[in-house]
Amino acid sequence: MKISIIQLFFLAFTLSLSAQVSEEKIDQIIDGLSLEEKVYLVRGTGMNFGGREEKNEAPTATVGLNNNKIPGAAGTSYINKRNQFPAVVFADGPAGIRISPLREKQPDNTFYATAFPIGTNLASSWNVALVKSIGHAFGKEGKEYGVDFLLAPALNIQRNPLGGRNFEYYSEDPVLGGKITAAFVNGVQEEGIGATIKHFVANNSETNRTELNTVVSERALREIYLKGFEIAIKESQPWSVMSSYNKINGVYASESEALLTNILRNEWGFNGFVMTDWFGGKDAVAQMKAGNDLLMPGTNAQSNAILEAVKNGRLDENILDRNIKSILIQYFKTPSFKSYKPSSKPNLEAHKTLARNAASEGMILVKNNNALPINNKVKIALMGITSYESIAGGTGSGDVNKAYMVSVLEGLENAGFKTDKNLSTKYEHYIKTEKAKIPPKKFFFESDVLVPEKIWTKEEIEDIANKNDIAIFTLGRTSGEFKDRVVEADYNLTAKEVTLLEIISTVFKAKNKKFVVVLNIGGVIQTENWKHLPDAILLSWQAGQEQGNAIADIISGKVTPSGKLTVTFPKTLEDVPSSKNFPGQVLDPNAPKSNNPLAGMPSEEVYEEGIYVGYRYFDTFNIETSYPFGFGLSYTTFDYSNLNVIQNGDDITLECTVTNTGKVKGKEVVQLYVASPKSATNKPLKELKGFAKTKVLEPGEAQTIIIKTTVANLGYYDTASHAWKLDKGTYQLIMASNVSTVKLSKTIELDAKVIEKTEALLAPVVPINTFINK
Repeated sequence: MKISIIQLFFLAFTLSLSAQVSEEKIDQIIDGLSLEEKVYLVRGTGMNFGGREEKNEAPTATVGLNNNKIPGAAGTSYINKRNQFPAVVFADGPAGIRISPLREKQPDNTFYATAFPIGTNLASSWNVALVKSIGHAFGKEGKEYGVDFLLAPALNIQRNPLGGRNFEYYSEDPVLGGKITAAFVNGVQEEGIGATIKHFVANNSETNRTELNTVVSERALREIYLKGFEIAIKESQPWSVMSSYNKINGVYASESEALLTNILRNEWGFNGFVMTDWFGGKDAVAQMKAGNDLLMPGTNAQSNAILEAVKNGRLDENILDRNIKSILIQYFKTPSFKSYKPSSKPNLEAHKTLARNAASEGMILVKNNNALPINNKVKIALMGITSYESIAGGTGSGDVNKAYMVSVLEGLENAGFKTDKNLSTKYEHYIKTEKAKIPPKKFFFESDVLVPEKIWTKEEIEDIANKNDIAIFTLGRTSGEFKDRVVEADYNLTAKEVTLLEIISTVFKAKNKKFVVVLNIGGVIQTENWKHLPDAILLSWQAGQEQGNAIADIISGKVTPSGKLTVTFPKTLEDVPSSKNFPGQVLDPNAPKSNNPLAGMPSEEVYEEGIYVGYRYFDTFNIETSYPFGFGLSYTTFDYSNLNVIQNGDDITLECTVTNTGKVKGKEVVQLYVASPKSATNKPLKELKGFAKTKVLEPGEAQTIIIKTTVANLGYYDTASHAWKLDKGTYQLIMASNVSTVKLSKTIELDAKVIEKTEALLAPVVPINTFINK
């Protein structure tokens, strides 16, 4: 058999895939590819989604399939036979590696992944070092299970409390979200697999998401929705970015050259590749031109359209080459391309401990009238369905196939607490009966249906109170992909739930016994009309598989709570400005609906609040909240002192001393806000520009906290000149424990300047009448 010189070159090259591959060599590889080979490098191998499997049309002589390389993974790339390119594996998700726990070919082994706390819980720690360690754990599990790209993290802004995927997202603030994202990405990628930051951009609601036109001002895009991504790109360089489903001012994100090339690459210097969200966008050729390099999971229609467009001249083959180069540069970094043999045995035991520690550090004590901590000598009346059926995380791609889940009951018992066995038996019997009435899911992405809360009479509660020393009630809520939350019996408590809390509070307080509520929730709920009832409220979020143990650590005092809110809890949903237009309006309510359960109806959502998202609105317009952004209590107290501001050119360094003035050890989060001078430009009252968390401080111990920022970070985006600008005047630098509680402050004087000139990009077709702070 004769072998050509070119074939010898490729053979020699692919035998050493583990070596660093230069861009020049990648160019040579691309030059040797056929057009068909190129087409199948810019799409995935498809997906059997709810029985909707598409017959493979790939030319088997040149490319191949390995869809089941890692069962349960979200997608794979095509094998290239001639160049010996292996299949690259993409796996969800934000709270843990989402793969199948069982494999037919290995019936004696399991492949469970650690279910870590949801994104909001992780961000509530305000601890970038902790989040980076979580990223390392994700990277290790992914690598040992054969995953090349993690389809996480997700850092969209929590614009409205009803957002169905808020549990995956970090915050309402882009600086906090961006910093947490960068830490996570750096941790993942230091283990040798790629992270994918998503959903780029302004994917802040689930309703009709594939057909939704997000109408948003250029300034709000720049300052709120793009800013977190910009921070993450510049501080971590993720291997890939996932474009979002929605349109932005009339153009699908995956088809927007302004977004994916001009901003992401040219302005920010992103050097990875962009992939679509699964089945995202409409026009494969437009996606190629825009710089959306990889189409996932990939369809025959897409490959046929690209092939035909190149042949008829509608798509320059050089664009295809450009996109493939972006993909291959990252592929050559992957374990698969380096011929790494995964062990399928990551250190799950070590990750249990990490998950537990992370869970407790992200929990937030929002109320405590001398009710917590408690010792394990007391007997607990444990109430609420989710005390027994605790919720680890949300549904959809953010779910995790985990080996176990520690409930609140199990966690308390593990910590040596005594619980009312008779009460537990009644709950367990009720839950078993009610769960039998819930039909099974048809698809994995369907929302969980929770068992309705068990109702007790006042007489029954009296009997329970006589037999126990304290009541702990866990209130649960869930949400997930494809669907936004609703107001009644979700954001709001039901009338039966409120009545039950009222009875428990009245009865236990009459007997001089404490009542604690634990919130096992994935997003903000209404608290204003019932928070006066319990003596303490612990917000655990959905804290992963170790949730029960972590809650017990807080309740017992083994861990002093140090989490702080990354979102505002409003008094009413109507107080949230985006509630006026969330989640958008269907353009033609009479249009026929698709039989595809994932398809949306053409809709539009206008972001009339502009830059006034979350605390920027409440703080600026002086709207009272139930719990402000950045808020969280501790079992100890802290003093702030000795603020020093050092300005060296564009760099600003703030130092202050934090002292534990209480009786137990604990950590504190120091938050830097900046108030800009008043000018003709409308601005928030103050904005978060940095943060830092102390180590564990013993009583009486002090630590010097250092937070750095830059003059450029203090600017705003001026849409008239399409530039980042700084106004002349006095800037107040504020060290705070939350957005409403200033601890220390100093001022600096700055001159006006143009920070950075940009292109005029992504402006709405029709100007938006956004909020103005008068």
